Amino acid sequence: MITLTGKKVSEGVAIGRLSFYRRDTKEIKKFDVKDVEKEIMRFQKGREKALLELKDLYTASIKDVGEANAAIFEMQQMILEDQDFIDAITGVILEQKLNAEFAVQSASEHFIETCVQEGKNYVQGHDTDIRDVSSRLVRILSRSWKDRLLTDEPIVLAANELYPSEAVQLDKTKILGFVTRYGAINSHTAVLARTMGIPSVIGLGEALKKDYDGKTIVVDGFEGKIYIEPDYTTLTRMKQKKENNVSQVKNLERLKGKDNVTQSGQRIDICANIGKREDIENVLRSDAGGIGLFRSEFLYMENRHKLPTEEQQFQTYKLAAEAMGAKPVVIRTADLGGDKPAECLDFGEENNPAMGYRGIRISLDKDEMFKTQLRAILRASVFGNVSVMFPMITSLEEVQSAKLVLETAKRELKEEKTAFDEEIQVGVMIETPAAVMISGELAREVDFFSIGTNDLSQYTMAADRQNDRISRYYDPHHPALLKMIRIVTNNVHLEGKRISICGDLAADLSLTEFFIQIGIDELSVTPPQVLGLRKKIRDIQ
Repeated sequence: MITLTGKKVSEGVAIGRLSFYRRDTKEIKKFDVKDVEKEIMRFQKGREKALLELKDLYTASIKDVGEANAAIFEMQQMILEDQDFIDAITGVILEQKLNAEFAVQSASEHFIETCVQEGKNYVQGHDTDIRDVSSRLVRILSRSWKDRLLTDEPIVLAANELYPSEAVQLDKTKILGFVTRYGAINSHTAVLARTMGIPSVIGLGEALKKDYDGKTIVVDGFEGKIYIEPDYTTLTRMKQKKENNVSQVKNLERLKGKDNVTQSGQRIDICANIGKREDIENVLRSDAGGIGLFRSEFLYMENRHKLPTEEQQFQTYKLAAEAMGAKPVVIRTADLGGDKPAECLDFGEENNPAMGYRGIRISLDKDEMFKTQLRAILRASVFGNVSVMFPMITSLEEVQSAKLVLETAKRELKEEKTAFDEEIQVGVMIETPAAVMISGELAREVDFFSIGTNDLSQYTMAADRQNDRISRYYDPHHPALLKMIRIVTNNVHLEGKRISICGDLAADLSLTEFFIQIGIDELSVTPPQVLGLRKKIRDIQ
């Protein structure tokens, strides 16, 4: 038996025969062309056909992976319509008098490098999508080959890397799971795998050898491991794990549409935490009551060395608002710094980043960046039930300063005659002991609260949650922390305001009954945890 470890992308267990995907990328020959105008016309016709294919793929994908994830193929259309991309290809044809297929292949790699240098926002970090588009164009221009994704029997698919357009067309009745040598956990392919529920492990490297083609493989998407030619004990254990998972998922699916109410009639709302637009569809599939925490800092972290524009942010927030309808969408302003660095900002060197330049401190220091984000949130507020929340609060003055910037953004939008929700609700995160102690005063200043138990735990115990050497001191069940949660809840309710928990503790089923007893109004967890939490609540006497 051979055991390989990679990155877990999509949970689940797959058992079957390993089959390497053979992308029929025949060698693209370079040759001179005499009539460059005719060659450019041939390229343009191929580009138009590729656009039509992507439009069809977008429409077909909505049913399987939802509109938010199908938007990947809208982005690929944008690449095909990008004038820089078109100019790069036609430039090779015109200046070097070379064939269109070769021009596409060579220009696409140059385009990727240019995007990184110039900070072309919508393709930053999506090299695979550019190569996916180029591969489609070359296939159309060559007319003589197509990728082979069909198989007569169920298999576990292996590849160096799968393109998004390939992943979305996987036949779930034939593809039991997939494994790759390369790829990123936040790539579009990984997102699609999670959405489609295909057990997947990526980043196995060169250890995933083509010699394993045809051998029996077990994919453990829970642990990020694969087993080649598993022994009897491992195979038996993994079969049981698979059966347990299938049974559990089926049982939980029956809870969709049910209330989050205990057997004694106590109710608590369940919402979902997300970090990017691709997660929105998972919230809908999970049957969550809304988005309890939109971690907007990931828009900055994924945008490489350029700040996300107002329009970029607006489009993402708008999509979330429209998708949720009347359900709440709580957008936390960028909680950057600490363990969440971003290339677009220079935080400088810090001895203790967790207690340094981060969260609301950065936003108030960089007020133009902050105002840009608030304008985007306000513009999106007319498309649904949107509210804004400030992170890492330690004083009343911070909240008042943040609200002043919000008022400035409102005033500008009014002058521009741009619509927004003038009564948008404002909340704060309780993540520091200071915020706990002034929670009564804060409750008279804002509309709602959310307790971030991850940071509150580390600050309360003075134990960095990322430091393995002191992990034994990081106790999320510490009596001091639970007492703090009770104190904040009482103070907030005295002012008639709502309070939620959105840290990891919200999904800790051993504390669910305690949270209900002290009157927590809402728990916000990751989408896959929603139904499990609902079951726990409904089982409570």
